Amino acid sequence: MRLDKFLKVSRLIKRRTVANDVSDKGRISVNGNPAKPAKQLKPGDIITIAYAGGETSVEVLTIPTGNVSVQDAPTLYKVIKNFRNEN
Repeated sequence: MRLDKFLKVSRLIKRRTVANDVSDKGRISVNGNPAKPAKQLKPGDIITIAYAGGETSVEVLTIPTGNVSVQDAPTLYKVIKNFRNEN
């Protein structure tokens, strides 16, 4: 599954177009390397999203094959690091 679609269905980012914009700006990396929206993900990949006030890192646990409900979205990944700069 593409990175931008995974971010949307997992609800880490609300819209696919926003996921595209953020990754095009180099603020998303997969396994430590900057990633484009079309990057193919597999279980075990580490996604890091840099925000203005911090960053979040998650490990991909499963790749969905279809639609994912709101309740099931958090089961697709495991949060490794969730850092927010509170200044």
